[in-house]
Amino acid sequence: MPISRRDLILGAAAAGASIVAGACRRTTDQGGAAAGSQGGSPSSTTAAGGAAGTAATLAPTPACGDDPTPAQTEGPFFTSGSPTNANLAAGVGGGTRLALAGAVLTTTCQPVRGAKLDFWQADDGGEYDNQGFRLRGHVFTDEQGRYQITTVVPGLYSGRTRHIHVKAQAPGGRPLTTQLYFPGEAANARDGLYRKGCEMAVADGADGGKEASFTFVL
Repeated sequence: MPISRRDLILGAAAAGASIVAGACRRTTDQGGAAAGSQGGSPSSTTAAGGAAGTAATLAPTPACGDDPTPAQTEGPFFTSGSPTNANLAAGVGGGTRLALAGAVLTTTCQPVRGAKLDFWQADDGGEYDNQGFRLRGHVFTDEQGRYQITTVVPGLYSGRTRHIHVKAQAPGGRPLTTQLYFPGEAANARDGLYRKGCEMAVADGADGGKEASFTFVL
């Protein structure tokens, strides 16, 4: 049976997420439903409001549909052979901790078990580790297609807004390379690669950290 929105919400909560984001969808980038409404991503206004106070309650949005998560550029800093690592923040002294959770689904809303998600990003100073695997690692989804990692909020660097790189790959499938963005960032408007439909839902978490959620559709 297709995974229901209720199951996805409960699964994300069990994985440690308190919010649910919609998939990165082409319809959003083509002037579709406004963010936070049915068919789009949670609004940057809602997420920013949650970040300013207590954790926001973000309206659930469709997690799957006809369109898969679109590809984005890999960029110059990808390193193959990352370790299996759900705690990218381990050994990282600075930065705001970010708990990111969600699911990988098919376009028909079926959970993708054993999907590989390979993450890499800059640290809070906007620097990538190009010699080792600091803030780099991959995880696999569970039986319900869920994933969870701990990382830090990436910093800015010239020409780019805050973002997290991801390669998502179903077992036996081709990898999808994309990027995840933060709502309410001033630099979003100046970044030519930014796509509003690829925003995560972000809210305040415990101990001054942040919580985010995103659903990948393959």
